[in-house]
Amino acid sequence: MKKSDFNYQLPDALIAQKPLAARDGSRLLCMDKNTGQLTDRQFTDFIQLINERDLLVFNDTKVIPARLYGKKQSGGKVEILIERLLSDHHAIAHVRASKSPKPGTLIDLDAGHQCRVLGRADDLFELEFTDTPILPLLEAIGHIPLPPYITRADDESDLTRYQTVFAKAAGAVAAPTAGLHFDEPLLEKIKAKGVSSAFVTLHVGSGTFLPVRVEDLAEHKMHKEYFAVPAATVAAVQKTRANGGRVIAIGTTAVRALESASKSGTLSPGFGDTDLFITPGYTFKSVDAMLTNFHLPESTLLMLVSAFAGYDAIKHAYQHAVDHSYRFFSYGDAMFLG
Repeated sequence: MKKSDFNYQLPDALIAQKPLAARDGSRLLCMDKNTGQLTDRQFTDFIQLINERDLLVFNDTKVIPARLYGKKQSGGKVEILIERLLSDHHAIAHVRASKSPKPGTLIDLDAGHQCRVLGRADDLFELEFTDTPILPLLEAIGHIPLPPYITRADDESDLTRYQTVFAKAAGAVAAPTAGLHFDEPLLEKIKAKGVSSAFVTLHVGSGTFLPVRVEDLAEHKMHKEYFAVPAATVAAVQKTRANGGRVIAIGTTAVRALESASKSGTLSPGFGDTDLFITPGYTFKSVDAMLTNFHLPESTLLMLVSAFAGYDAIKHAYQHAVDHSYRFFSYGDAMFLG
């Protein structure tokens, strides 16, 4: 298949710019992935779609305030988006400036902090933060890195709403958006129903928003992201399968973590970098159902859900979502493929 096979027309008015008042206040488009039948529901109905034999697998990554603003010592403005932490004092980042900074360039940040450009890392830059560890610095002066299709500046509400209530492992620069729909009362209801939960980690990178730039998908170079699947999650998956339940991934990032740990054909504990690119024709090994948001045209995530539920079925579902004014992308509505 080609990149252009995954294009669709989306009115700008359907791109959600802000979260709804309640996390679980969104709509939920449900698809029977065996028949392709669609049902319009509310997200509060999600608990009716799961049962005590099922396992929900959440991504516990935590979004860091990864966007920084500064100036070169020559006075030129600089915008930094941390892509990945290499150590307490080193990171690779996107750097936007009128001229690309050279190795050795010092960048002055807010509150008297500085960082130094060490060199290039492909299309990114390696930066050194010498005066304080990066995470405390980001917590003090960083901004939540809202996606490029959200056209407003970040505000204080994004500190909590562009973050899942179960976020734990700091390192993502984009939220695992399917998880944003869950609040503590809903999680308690799920637990009370007897539905099990487990966690993986996948630190979502900014590359998740990038459209594929080559028409031939075989030529696409997938961005790498760190993932971890603990032994307890593997055991929970095995128990669920043995009991005839479904492994339900909460978001495409949970899917990629589980499937990355299943490359041998069997899910095993593991961690490291993954550049798994899932396209139609892929055989899923560890995921039976999926909750997800709506994804950008020509994106790798749209290709992933098309691989899971079928290309024609997803194309039809997205047209249905547009026709019925669903809200799209990070702060938008959800879709259950089960």
